[in-house]
Amino acid sequence: MSQELDVVAIGNALVDVLSHADDDFLKRHGVGKGTMCLIGPEKAEQLYSEMGPAVEISGGSAANTVAGLASLGGKAAFIGKVADDQLGAIFRHDIRAQGVVFESKPAPKGGAPTGRCMIIVTPDAQRTMQTCLGSAGNVAPADVDENLIQRAKVTYLEGYLWDTPLAKKAYIRAAELAHAAGRKVALTLSDKFCVDRHLRDFQDLVEGHIDILFANEEEIKALCEVKSFDAALPAIKGKCDIAVLTRSEKGAVIVHSGAPVTVAAEPVAKLVDTTGAGDLFAAGFLFGYTRGMDLARCGRIAAICAAEVISHVGARPEVSLSAFVEQRL
Repeated sequence: MSQELDVVAIGNALVDVLSHADDDFLKRHGVGKGTMCLIGPEKAEQLYSEMGPAVEISGGSAANTVAGLASLGGKAAFIGKVADDQLGAIFRHDIRAQGVVFESKPAPKGGAPTGRCMIIVTPDAQRTMQTCLGSAGNVAPADVDENLIQRAKVTYLEGYLWDTPLAKKAYIRAAELAHAAGRKVALTLSDKFCVDRHLRDFQDLVEGHIDILFANEEEIKALCEVKSFDAALPAIKGKCDIAVLTRSEKGAVIVHSGAPVTVAAEPVAKLVDTTGAGDLFAAGFLFGYTRGMDLARCGRIAAICAAEVISHVGARPEVSLSAFVEQRL
């Protein structure tokens, strides 16, 4: 059998276009601050033309997570769809350069282009995302690599991709393959509005297929249909083995069969851009988890990784996370 992997992730293969703008820019374009919204190619072109100077780098939530895990020294793979175009080539090069296995076949020529996500960062470091999925949303059951799933200790699923019908079937297939091989399945809820759109589906998915759940404060309240974070803790307990619930500067709480584990946020000198904070938190947690560390240590590594990514623009680490974490543990 081929080499064992720590994590294989399935998600949107996107190229992020990051730019700074004020709140008025969001209002002019009718964009809800701090949210992720799916847009068509025309809207994408309009936004792109009116955005200020931008940084274009490979992204996508689950792809960011496995890039972070590889930076920590973990072994990771990614399953996602890009087109045979310039942005697709950029994505393929970038994720492989991070040390992530990426063998997904490109979408046929003449179809949807490689997806891109316009990320607008406001002065308060909040990120607002307008995503044109393009080929990224076309992940189908046939794209689920059985060999990769069986080799990975954890299969990590990105909530954003649930917006496409074929991807739903792909996720169920991946979860069934993982569990049949005695492996674990993790899900990140991705966005409150994503949870709102697919509430019953997500509730069924979590209870029926998910071992490890990642969510922020708003997402877990939406999933559990409660008004407070404190009410969400007992509501999610027992629905999956572990729920990792992040709270920005308040740190995180890890819910499992025992008493909840509280994780403090790692101090950061300057908050620059929150893009990727949850993605890198998940990377740090999964790195520790796949090495058998206790939940408190998994959470500590996660918090350190999140602190690195919010200290600069972009959702991928700028330094070796293994060295960064080692200095702070």
